[in-house]
Amino acid sequence: MQDVFDIYTIIFLALAVFIFLRLRSVLGQRTGRERPPYDPYAGREPVRPATENVVALPSRKPEAAVATAAAPAEPVEPVDRWKGVAAPGSALATGLDAIFAAAPDFDAKHFLTGARAAYEMIVNAYAEGDRRTLKNLLSREVYEGFETAINDREKRGDTAESRFVSIDNAEITAAEVRGRNIQATVRFQSKLVSVTRDKAGTVIDGNAEKVTDVTDVWTFARDVSSRDPNWKLVATEAGQ
Repeated sequence: MQDVFDIYTIIFLALAVFIFLRLRSVLGQRTGRERPPYDPYAGREPVRPATENVVALPSRKPEAAVATAAAPAEPVEPVDRWKGVAAPGSALATGLDAIFAAAPDFDAKHFLTGARAAYEMIVNAYAEGDRRTLKNLLSREVYEGFETAINDREKRGDTAESRFVSIDNAEITAAEVRGRNIQATVRFQSKLVSVTRDKAGTVIDGNAEKVTDVTDVWTFARDVSSRDPNWKLVATEAGQ
């Protein structure tokens, strides 16, 4: 058995050597056209097409420029700066334009918000005799008139009460520039409870239980040359 095993071992070894030599003769020789081993970490060279096959595309920028030059310009609509405040071309719009030219920070709607707040503060301060608040919100001439009325009321011993139910509307009715001052007139429509009592507590004017419709026309002004950005009340009148 040992002799048979040795013979088969020799035969297999001979076949293995034969096959190895045949494979080497076919696969083991270099022809000069082999690809180099692939390196996954090496940067790839960009593939460049042959120059004779490249067709340059025209730039889009010149086309856009030509199209823009050829197309008719769209009309620019005028800015309706006073939309909801004044009709275009109206005397009020012209006055607001003049104010805007003198004070580019002027915003009509923001001004109306401030005017409504000032209106309520002034009416309440007058009823309470709050001279300090009035002095900050009124021009000198208007303040003097309010102070005189407060002094007379206090001398008689009368007291006044005011309570706003609502401010239904506030609209600018006039606007202009006078020298260094810009002015805007506002028409207020409000509902107010107002009553005046004498020293004995007897009602001598108004009604503490009745809501009254009130219309006031007030004019506010601001000196554009001053650092003070606040508007002050410069004129009052009862509205219709």
